Amino acid sequence: MLAPGEPMSPADESRVIEMAWEDRTPFEAIAALYGLSESRVITLMRSALKPRAFRNWRQRVAGRATKHEALRNPAISRGYCKTQYKVRAK
Repeated sequence: MLAPGEPMSPADESRVIEMAWEDRTPFEAIAALYGLSESRVITLMRSALKPRAFRNWRQRVAGRATKHEALRNPAISRGYCKTQYKVRAK
């Protein structure tokens, strides 16, 4: 977790952006790892993305139940699809 006022490293900023893009990663997970509130993540995304990419992202995450733990189905306890990181045989 970052200390208040501590600047983010480029690697941390990249990871936060990646987590924000992921549909199944809730804002609460970003807050727990990096100490950034949803509004600070939105501000970061606005400054890091091109205007059209930011608008697309905002439209996609607005009201999405998987981006907020309070709206999420309680049966979902993981932040990613169980097959997401598995190597699939061809």
